[in-house]
Amino acid sequence: MSYVPRLQDKYKNEVVPALMEQYQYSSIMQVPKIVKICLNQGVGAATQDKKLVDAALKEMTAIAGQKAVPTKASKSVSNFKLREGMTIGTRVTLRSEMMYEFMDRLITVALPRVRDFRGINDKSFDGRGNYSMGITEQIIFPEIDLDKVSRISGMDITFVTTARTDAEALSLLKLMGMPFKNQRN
Repeated sequence: MSYVPRLQDKYKNEVVPALMEQYQYSSIMQVPKIVKICLNQGVGAATQDKKLVDAALKEMTAIAGQKAVPTKASKSVSNFKLREGMTIGTRVTLRSEMMYEFMDRLITVALPRVRDFRGINDKSFDGRGNYSMGITEQIIFPEIDLDKVSRISGMDITFVTTARTDAEALSLLKLMGMPFKNQRN
């Protein structure tokens, strides 16, 4: 028997039936699902120090469990001392099992380690069912060795879903276990 990530099993056995009941879908194929998770980290000081990008690549690879790719500048900006083609960040796109594993680690281990954590904002949807969030410190992930961190930097995490509306995507992510803030209006 092959290994199935915990959240993938939860999606199939708990989330799909709950969303079918909540939104009255006629087919199981209409139920929204998470397609991919994109991690992006900009390294602004990379124009002065090239070693920062190498460190960011190593950290992002350790966090994601998949090799990170450097991102290059598409335009030259003289005010930032930036030339076209310079490496200015890193990114990783996670799909299938790696995506569910990362999401599980994010929800159960990394987010609770954030200082004064009270939940993530539920207003960061793009209108098409995708959710983006920012993390200010990469050291919340247990894969990062604090002694080897040269510089604390943040990253953007985007959850791309097949949901048609933000409400469907919010329901999907809540059922998957994302700790959204409790809104008391």
